[in-house]
Amino acid sequence: MKNITIIALLLITFITKAQQTPAAKQSEPISIEGATAHLGNGQVIENSLIMFSEGKLVFVGSAMLRIARLGKIIDAKGKHVYPGFIAPNSTLGLAEIDAVRATNDYDEVGAMNPHIRSIIAYNTESKVVESMRPNGVLMAQITPRGGRISGTSSIVQLDAWNWEDAIIKENDGIHLNWPSTYSRGRWWLGEASTLKINKNYKKQVQELKSYFSNAKAYNAKNTTNNKPFDALLELTTAKRTLFIHVDNEKGIVDAVNFAKENNVNNIVIVGGYEANLVSSFLKENNVPVLLQRTHALPNNTDNDYDLPYKLANKLVKSGVLVGLENSGDMERMNTRNLPFLAGTCAAYGLDKETALSLITLNTAKILGIDNQVGSLEVGKDATLFISEGDALDMRTNKLEKAFIKGRDLSLETHQTELYKRYSKKLGN
Repeated sequence: MKNITIIALLLITFITKAQQTPAAKQSEPISIEGATAHLGNGQVIENSLIMFSEGKLVFVGSAMLRIARLGKIIDAKGKHVYPGFIAPNSTLGLAEIDAVRATNDYDEVGAMNPHIRSIIAYNTESKVVESMRPNGVLMAQITPRGGRISGTSSIVQLDAWNWEDAIIKENDGIHLNWPSTYSRGRWWLGEASTLKINKNYKKQVQELKSYFSNAKAYNAKNTTNNKPFDALLELTTAKRTLFIHVDNEKGIVDAVNFAKENNVNNIVIVGGYEANLVSSFLKENNVPVLLQRTHALPNNTDNDYDLPYKLANKLVKSGVLVGLENSGDMERMNTRNLPFLAGTCAAYGLDKETALSLITLNTAKILGIDNQVGSLEVGKDATLFISEGDALDMRTNKLEKAFIKGRDLSLETHQTELYKRYSKKLGN
């Protein structure tokens, strides 16, 4: 009897600590009435009416229209409705605790791994993933790291039983880390931390050219089974996008030219710290940019202190399609701050609705999922949320409801549980 009691207590502990059960499929139509709707495509509808059924948006317009409301009616007067935010270039679900190696599964041994699929390592039970939803981050591009060619990413929604359930777009792109033209001294060897020319740059680029050349020769003969080369072939057939992680001016130009020479037309620059210096080149070649984290210090000592805040505005004004990504230190935990990165862009020159598009429709276009998500338009997935106030402002980003494909999500997380527990203890 004692053993049974112990087992029961352990089961109760496990259940209370586990991630919330994913929301059930939408069972009845829902109408959200009276909110200010930010459509994600630059448009705003005051006093809006948004209706969705079976996971799809069926009406987006003014609440002043005489039209029958469908199913359950949510009164959202004075509140705001947004499309779900999308976090590209993310390692969410691929690692849980940085200091515990066994929980980290975001890179693979070897330099050239175009065939490695990050999605099969994605952990839907991650407490870090769970903590994204209360800030409106409802989708992410799960992206590998490491090596010269890191592997293949996939796009997921953040409320699922397993990675198969989570998929929005599987194997959307291959990620290439372009060689840097400069490097910094290694402080641990006593070298100065100043920038210096990377003497191996040409050699590293040549290695990439040889690898792609070998892949092209293999694909022409197609006599053996080579999974890495098969994966690269899908870049030339436009089945996948080539995401090139590169920051400096010369590297960006060289990388785009390299891709074009290898018949890769779907190209995205990731990071792009100096993209504004070659914005005309990017626009001419129709290359979008997933811009590095806005909340960062300048990379170079002679840059404006607020350059990271202004980069999105500079690129948008030049006609480049821009989205925001959040890689870097503590990137998984800090992904919940994605809306506030866009808010900073709005504070430094961008129109608020244009800033919103950096984490909604623009990102959806860049990832090739804009026919499903990214904006509140009839026929798209009902992936959206209701906020008490401006979702790009950390003071008013307070979600009341969130939906993925019409499914009513739980907004409880480990953090909200702790907040409630200690608020009671402290009498707040």
